[in-house]
Amino acid sequence: MESVDVRQARIDLRQQPFMVFWEVTRACDLVCRHCRAEAQPMRHPAELSLPEVLRVLDDLAPARPLLVLTGGDCFKRADLEDIARAAVERRIPVAISPSPTPLVTRERLVRLYEVGVRAASLSLDGASPETYDTFRGVPGTFETALRIWGWFREIGYKVQINTTVTRLNVRELPAIARMVLERGAMTWSVFFLVRTGRGRALRDLPAQAYEDVMHWLYDVGHWISVKTTEGHHFKRVVLQRRACEVEGRPWRSVLPAGRLYESLADQWAAFQPGPPRERILRPPLHVNSGHGILFIDHVGYVYPSGFLPIPCGNVRVTPPLTIYREHPLFRRLRQPETWRSRCGRCEFRHVCGGSRSRAYALRGSPFAADPRCIYRPGRSSTGDVFKSLRAMGGLTQVRAVGESDRKGQ
Repeated sequence: MESVDVRQARIDLRQQPFMVFWEVTRACDLVCRHCRAEAQPMRHPAELSLPEVLRVLDDLAPARPLLVLTGGDCFKRADLEDIARAAVERRIPVAISPSPTPLVTRERLVRLYEVGVRAASLSLDGASPETYDTFRGVPGTFETALRIWGWFREIGYKVQINTTVTRLNVRELPAIARMVLERGAMTWSVFFLVRTGRGRALRDLPAQAYEDVMHWLYDVGHWISVKTTEGHHFKRVVLQRRACEVEGRPWRSVLPAGRLYESLADQWAAFQPGPPRERILRPPLHVNSGHGILFIDHVGYVYPSGFLPIPCGNVRVTPPLTIYREHPLFRRLRQPETWRSRCGRCEFRHVCGGSRSRAYALRGSPFAADPRCIYRPGRSSTGDVFKSLRAMGGLTQVRAVGESDRKGQ
């Protein structure tokens, strides 16, 4: 298969989403410090009922997006298996994203697998109980998460491990990566904090630290299948690093990296993970808020993503695909050339676009520049790398992502 640097969806993302995240409930028994939903233990009385859920699944069926059932804690819904079964019957690929609590039992995971769920994600925001349990707000959650991870693997799920990066845990990333490598997972998804919900109280990393972490993730991607969430400029980093490799130029001679990168790289090298692959295992996929992504909350409101809290309609009134195609916010999010910001002027806007959620959270506009990206369009050192990449055809090295890829996202 042709090697690629950034993958593009084969479907027309102006007409249908690649992924739908559905917060089937906002209830959860954890009190995570970064929780977007500010979840509460009890379910909301106005949650979408099962008949309403089935109607929305009928609306989504023609698009067949990857459907991620999340929350809160999706296991708070007793009818979760019914929802999953109905989606599979409509040929919609389904993944589950439960909270690591005692509600997740092996028996229930087996039932979900039997109805056709094949992928699951699990959060791991620390490499020790001290860090993880503090982050999640409930003692014993670290051991619960490891037990669930083992069940996923035993039953046969494709597993994605999610890690939220903050100042509290950034230096534990190499230890978490080692766990992913040794315990086994399809993908490691590193989420860069958006200060919304409870996350408003957390201290984010500075922009240079984002850059350092992303360069280290590129290195680790030669051992582990890595993706980023709300870290869209990782795609820019991947393209820049590839350009340096093709040209035979030491990347640090033209791209900035600081002390945090050195610390993470030294820790990873100390683990002696074995020989790296020649190319990164998972080229990043170009999707973004409203551009391939749609989020439905527990009472039916639709958003461009779960971290961009601007409601664009409700599925009780308007079909979700209609909102996705026609709402002005969704449409403009797919037109970066109209944004009057640094991200809108950037050479990488059609493969990156920056985090629209972070721009909104920190700048008050979903079209503002991503405050955690250090790149300046046309800047000589990295701009020259981009020009070289474009000249060698690097930006055309994108593979269309089809149905088989979507099931494994």
